[in-house]
Amino acid sequence: MTRNSPDDATRRGTSDVEAIEGLLAYAQTSSRWGGGALRRASEAVARSRALAREQPKHTALLARSLSTTAKLLLKRGRAAEALPLAQEAVALTREMGGGPLVASLMRLAAVFEALHRYSEAAATMAEADQIPPPDNA
Repeated sequence: MTRNSPDDATRRGTSDVEAIEGLLAYAQTSSRWGGGALRRASEAVARSRALAREQPKHTALLARSLSTTAKLLLKRGRAAEALPLAQEAVALTREMGGGPLVASLMRLAAVFEALHRYSEAAATMAEADQIPPPDNA
């Protein structure tokens, strides 16, 4: 389903996952134009929290929603607000490992760097570097 506006997330017949994906896509696109990017990302976080509570298999979607929101906050110079979101995303992806954990760690490192917490940023990046690439066999 193509996303053209934030209303697509509430369109009849849209699954919860599709709605959240749509909100995230819209938030990342609208961030270039201003507007309600953070509001849409925050809505995606709230919806994905509820979905992950009901169906834990959607924890990765929650982690991505948190990380996307942290990214948007970071772009707006609000690193202190982004920190708890990035930390939660890392906590959620630790079990998953692999790419999701690396992405979350890199976002957290960027937040630490924006907060001038360089040693923590370096340690977080070093941790991400230690995660082996996926096995393509």
